[in-house]
Amino acid sequence: MPVTHPLLSRPAVTHVERIPARSGRTVAWPGWVHEDVRTAYAENGILQPWEHQAVAATMAHDGLHVVLATGTGSGKSLGYQLPALSRLLSDERATALYLSPTKALAADQLRAVAGLGLSGVRPESYDGDTPRAEREWIRQHSRFVLTNPDMLHHAVLPGHAHWAAFLRRLAYVVVDECHAYRGVFGSHVAHVLRRLRRAAARYGGSPTFVLASATSGDPADAASRLTGLKVNAVTSDASPRGAVTFALWEPPLVSSSHSSSSLDDQLLVRRSALAETADLLADTIADGTRTLAFVRSRKGAELIATWSRARLNAAVPGLGKRVAAYRGGYLREDRRAIEQALLAGDLLGLASTNALELGVDLVGLDAVLMCGYPGTRASMWQQAGRAGRAGGDALVVLIARDDPLDMYVVHHPAALFGKPVEATVLDPSNPYILGPQLCCAAAEAALTAEDLEMFGPAAPAAAEALAASGALRKRPTGYYWTRRGTPDVDLRGTGGAPISVVESATGKLLGTVDPASAHAMLHVGAVHLHQGQTYVVDDLDLDDAVALVHAADPDWSTHPRDITDVSVVAVRSYVDAGPIGLFLGEVDVTNQVVSYQRRRISTGEIIDTTPLDLPAREFRTVAVWFTISPRELSRAGVAPADIPGALHAAEHAAIGLLPLIATCDRWDIGGLSTANHPDTEAPTVFVYDGHAGGAGFAERAYGTAAAWLTATRDAIRSCACEAGCPSCIQSPKCGNGNSPLDKPGAVSVLGSVLAHLPA
Repeated sequence: MPVTHPLLSRPAVTHVERIPARSGRTVAWPGWVHEDVRTAYAENGILQPWEHQAVAATMAHDGLHVVLATGTGSGKSLGYQLPALSRLLSDERATALYLSPTKALAADQLRAVAGLGLSGVRPESYDGDTPRAEREWIRQHSRFVLTNPDMLHHAVLPGHAHWAAFLRRLAYVVVDECHAYRGVFGSHVAHVLRRLRRAAARYGGSPTFVLASATSGDPADAASRLTGLKVNAVTSDASPRGAVTFALWEPPLVSSSHSSSSLDDQLLVRRSALAETADLLADTIADGTRTLAFVRSRKGAELIATWSRARLNAAVPGLGKRVAAYRGGYLREDRRAIEQALLAGDLLGLASTNALELGVDLVGLDAVLMCGYPGTRASMWQQAGRAGRAGGDALVVLIARDDPLDMYVVHHPAALFGKPVEATVLDPSNPYILGPQLCCAAAEAALTAEDLEMFGPAAPAAAEALAASGALRKRPTGYYWTRRGTPDVDLRGTGGAPISVVESATGKLLGTVDPASAHAMLHVGAVHLHQGQTYVVDDLDLDDAVALVHAADPDWSTHPRDITDVSVVAVRSYVDAGPIGLFLGEVDVTNQVVSYQRRRISTGEIIDTTPLDLPAREFRTVAVWFTISPRELSRAGVAPADIPGALHAAEHAAIGLLPLIATCDRWDIGGLSTANHPDTEAPTVFVYDGHAGGAGFAERAYGTAAAWLTATRDAIRSCACEAGCPSCIQSPKCGNGNSPLDKPGAVSVLGSVLAHLPA
């Protein structure tokens, strides 16, 4: 792929960043590496390691916990394979455990380790797809087990007695793509790793932890918080890299198909990023460019693949078959078939959710398209690294969605390039995570005072509270789990078992949807996409976790609407800035999907609104909020009638820009604005973490409020629209249909807040 491409000359390109090629630095194999390992790598074309691989591997060999944080395609896997495999070959009793956040990555690593052909290692995958008949053999005979935190949590640790021999001999624990463990999921995984350390110690094991991460803001600190251990970081990337041409793309404004025929009255709307990405995917494939398109949602991945196939088939009949969608929720055999087709070259293009963002070795790809900013610079570079992995030059195009953050970054390239990536945010002390995890630990073995130290300074008080509530029983020998079975704890904060999507006519299982999304995605009447086929939901049974659907081809789409209420529970910290107040604290959030709209696909016209009878979701979380006095609003020129719209617009934009400073995206957070909140007795804007107990995002917003709100104001003020649009103040997740909104008022509100807050 040349560093110049016809796409770069199009008017939609707002900026081109050229990243020069980089040569690599190799070193001799460390003397401790087992001869069979060196030979196996040589037979696979690896004659010497890169410098960073050897440095990290040697630290791990010496018993130091280490995180290797280098770029995508830099060969991080060799950094942990060298010490682990050498140990397994030199000590026939030793074992190793590999953890990854996705099944696709674990399957890829299994192929890589098995492909080395090392006798006696017996690598095996142990996850939810592993047949039960094979699990006992793996426990007894595999010495290199590849699994994920969910399986470790649900199966391995509760059944630790069956894994006693494996844990006693456990030499290395590999935590791959550890930057993915953030927010609620990361906080849970932090405790799962502490439980693993505790279980291994129970049988005499003391493993060395080797972590691999994309470049992150502070990898040593993040890895230490994740494992509870002192972790050393290796960050100097010595691998070679082809040149990368990185283009920022702003979809054009087009005339609305349902606007007036008069040119003077025509409504200009921005072409959707989905449509732009589908066209670019078809264009690159037609040029022979092997391309991976990343998209934020499952539905978006399906749409891009469908539209690209149609366009390619219209140009060259049959070419569309070389494009597919890939996302979570597919059945195992479907995922594996798609992965193999891509690796074999049968597929030229793929539209994928971030299920393929991590680690999977997609050799030979020429280009990456990003349908929307991924939410963090860490994810952006991780996705960009999927192209050019064979050492060739690469093309990367970021296509902006009609979203405040996306439009901000494509016009402020300095926010993306030449800046360090974000620090990983996780909070193991979150009481809604710590308490359930202590129950899990107690169910595995009685919790002693020494054990509690491993779980952090908040653990003793949490254990006492659990004992007072009856969840644990306190005895002189420790805290005991009081109930039958094991605690039901969901690591990913999805709220329970996934919802199965079943075709009612055939009984075929199409896939799954997480319960937190089910109210919005699988309500009765919702349009559901699966592998290019459209279905309509007939019934949603939340008790049995099943949604029944039928195949259909409607000319309309569905859009849920919800209502939210926020009440203040406690204030942790605040800034008194005269007429402005900035607060951090706990809040109770009540959210309910109450109806959905059907909109004509061709025109966007609202057909009707249908009420829904779904239960409300209630949870306690952490929020940042600011208040502004009515007198200050009047001084800023915001009339009383305009206050709701001004605050509402400021809230939307603030949510949209928060991912610029925190490792989150707008779907991790929520908000509420009101002209007179009963708890603050003032006009107020709330932004809260969308998970019980919080995920660390609100704290980050509070600590960087001036930078966050400055970017928010600038994004609104610089938008070319007159009255507000999806590029600045409209939100795709607004439960009030983006009404009321006041763009000038939002700029005035944020200007007043910034004028009084300390810089």
